[in-house]
Amino acid sequence: MSQTPIELKGSSFTLSVVHLHHHDADVVRQALQDKVSQAPAFLKNAPVVLNVSTLNSEVNWRQMQQAIASTGLHIVGVSGCKDEALKRMIVRAGLPLLSEGKEQKPAPEAPEPAKPVEIPAARTRVINAPVRSGQQIYAKNSDLIVTSSVSAGAELIADGNIHIYGMMRGRALAGAGGDRDCQIFCTNLSAELVSIAGEYWIMDQIPAEFFGKASRLCLKDGALTIQTLN
Repeated sequence: MSQTPIELKGSSFTLSVVHLHHHDADVVRQALQDKVSQAPAFLKNAPVVLNVSTLNSEVNWRQMQQAIASTGLHIVGVSGCKDEALKRMIVRAGLPLLSEGKEQKPAPEAPEPAKPVEIPAARTRVINAPVRSGQQIYAKNSDLIVTSSVSAGAELIADGNIHIYGMMRGRALAGAGGDRDCQIFCTNLSAELVSIAGEYWIMDQIPAEFFGKASRLCLKDGALTIQTLN
């Protein structure tokens, strides 16, 4: 019996978004190279989406695309483009134009009355086994609790908060959906990388007095902060 050669399915992935704020390709290349060198395990060869909401058609798009590719990042799409001429350049370069989830179409002038809906309680994903190097755990639309250890090279991703009750040596990315109120709670913090809603520290940036200690991380005034977990 013959089978269809392809199958289309919907999936969701967590991608980093690079916001471009400069028209000079060399300036952007150097800034990205610095970021990649700070966190090579997190950014090297990473697929990224470019947000170009502050750019217009004055940018040399071919040079910009080549500059970003030279840092090892792989451009999978472009979002936030408002300039029609720039849109045409991006399409000619073979890159898709993406619409971010927060961009909503205007509501109809006379919408039907909203019907009450029952919102299900937020769920929590619980992992009771050790998370080994190379494993990735993603808690979609929920918190993530790990009751065991997390090895170096392992990655925890959650749209909500992350709780680790064992030794934490891997990477923890809370608020992956953009929720800046999320937090990370850890009883033994020795992480390669911690991130909340895209704001991150690599291992060398974690204050020494908190390394190996029970700690709580959150965002304050847009920046990562850390305190002892009592």
